[in-house]
Amino acid sequence: MKSRIRVPIVAAALAVLVVSLHAQPPSPPPQPPVRPGGEEQGFRFKSGVELINVTASVSDASGRFVSGLRQEDFAVYEDDQPVAVTHFNAERVPVSLGIALDTSGSMAGSKIQEAQSALDRFLYELLDKDDEIFLYRFSNVPMLLQGWTRDRQLISRALGRITPNGGTAMYDAVADALPLTQQGQNRKKALLLISDGNDTASGTNVREVKRLIRETEVLVYAIGIDGEGDGVRTQAPPPRAPMPTPFPFPFPGGRGGRRPGTFPPIGGGGGGTGGWGGRSRGNADDRVNVAALREMTDDSGGRTEIVRDPRDLNPATAGIADELSKQYYLGYQSSGAKDGKWHSIRVEVRNHAYRVRARRGYVAS
Repeated sequence: MKSRIRVPIVAAALAVLVVSLHAQPPSPPPQPPVRPGGEEQGFRFKSGVELINVTASVSDASGRFVSGLRQEDFAVYEDDQPVAVTHFNAERVPVSLGIALDTSGSMAGSKIQEAQSALDRFLYELLDKDDEIFLYRFSNVPMLLQGWTRDRQLISRALGRITPNGGTAMYDAVADALPLTQQGQNRKKALLLISDGNDTASGTNVREVKRLIRETEVLVYAIGIDGEGDGVRTQAPPPRAPMPTPFPFPFPGGRGGRRPGTFPPIGGGGGGTGGWGGRSRGNADDRVNVAALREMTDDSGGRTEIVRDPRDLNPATAGIADELSKQYYLGYQSSGAKDGKWHSIRVEVRNHAYRVRARRGYVAS
């Protein structure tokens, strides 16, 4: 008799369990992992609309940084058509900064010593603790010495182990460093190139490097050491034509030339040092190729600075660190056309007494 009673009770309990399971809402789908930095990593709205990110540097006629501007003080144009700025920030944000240092034979002596000293100060005194850095060296070939890190000692130790030798594969170094720069965790990404010579060993040419830069949002900065120094040459260069007298003098960043907190006048999205002693030389000449450096920096919104004395690397790197800490961020919705073409960007400030430098465009790929 007892066994007959248990069967209906068990069946009823099973029925209640099945009903309760069907009544529960389905489990939510798994969410993709969020990288450190949260919103700083997003280049898209949640709806999937792509943002075009623009970093702008604004200065007055004397080259001093202009602070306190608001979103309404800016006007942005894509292909000469006004666009609505939907994202704006005037605060200092962390930067993912790559460093590519020329370690060819001509950098031996005071040049590499001053570069190591300037970069150590750059790392420990001028950058923020939340900034991340990597370090490339390049001579005959580029070599990654230290990947992304916030540990300044790792970078400093790698710098201290460098011995200059060989040729100058500058274009290959930039081409190799760009993909790594784009992998940085911070929204603002920059690459600093320091070199004293013309490219002598790359398989990549400057036009290819320029194309690669245009396909990124990386700010590219270059410091060229345009002086004889005491580096050791592997062979004597051919005779040079007489050097034109540079003007104005001194050059930006030159000893006694620039006040602290200022950088060369900027304007119209162009290079920060356009017109300051630039000259193009053939590959047979091992002096720094200023024109090539500007080819790599100007479209990105960065700039090229030329120093005459290796000791001027310290104020030059300080000026770039200061600029990275005092820039404006503007974002706007893209047109949505993925045509693989170059679309120009122009940033203007309502006060026409100010000058602005920003990336000149992007490739819609």
